[in-house]
Amino acid sequence: MTMRPLTLDDRLSVTKQLRRFPPEISELTFTNLYAWRQSRPIWLDEFRESLLFFAETKTGLALLGNPVGPVSLAEVLKEYSSRITGAERYPQDTIPAESLLPGAMVIEDRDNADYVYRREDLATLAGRQFTKKRNHINQCLAAYDCRYESITPETVGECLAMQDRWCAARDCKTEPGLCGEYRAIEETLRHYGDFPLTGGTIRIAGNIEAFTVGEELNPSTAVCHFEKAMPQFQGLGQLINQWFAKNNLADFTYINREQDLGIPGLRQAKESYSPDHLVAKVQIVLGGSNRETSDKQQCCG
Repeated sequence: MTMRPLTLDDRLSVTKQLRRFPPEISELTFTNLYAWRQSRPIWLDEFRESLLFFAETKTGLALLGNPVGPVSLAEVLKEYSSRITGAERYPQDTIPAESLLPGAMVIEDRDNADYVYRREDLATLAGRQFTKKRNHINQCLAAYDCRYESITPETVGECLAMQDRWCAARDCKTEPGLCGEYRAIEETLRHYGDFPLTGGTIRIAGNIEAFTVGEELNPSTAVCHFEKAMPQFQGLGQLINQWFAKNNLADFTYINREQDLGIPGLRQAKESYSPDHLVAKVQIVLGGSNRETSDKQQCCG
């Protein structure tokens, strides 16, 4: 075994393998793995023509998501059982009963289930269920001269400056989760030209007041990593969501907008967009001890 910390040098090999074995869960993009590594250190190993990602947790090292390649979960658990506590954020639908070792426990992880929407729903907001969203957008457009632009390497600095203003307004320094998210956004934007990302901004009076960043997760699904809008502009969050889906993600059928982390307000906001389905995940605990998922409190993406 050659387990080692994930580095920027792994970008091409990891991305190539993920293209060969397209993931369903939002965690499995190089962007997500690399950008959150300060809050959730990631280790990488190659085993039987597959890539394995391991996350450091309070209780030890755990497999993060499913193996990327042909190796089975049963083979991984048997090989690594002495070195890992189990698995985190494993897609529930991909676990055959025979994959688990004796004494292993499977625990539902609803807080980290991914919300997946039909792109057309987010782009058009058609139907009675989206009446409030359309009203917020119309109010925003009536009150402000909003201009949409795709993010370019030249505008990354303005997005970073807006993130600083957003954090000042939300007092990020007092919330560990927002601090971790700030570092992840900064890492993502600083490597915007290196990673296979697409992003959009909205300018008001010449200033970027909202931005969002995503990429391909699999051939039918895009994943939205981050979305930020300055809070003083009512309806701006709904507008950047719609315009990004309409302008940048037209080649996809679905949009994965990641988890709600068990935060009540975030869960309500994600459910209000009528998801097409959730990608259910579980925690697998080896040895039968019911240990708490360690990174739920870290607000990792």
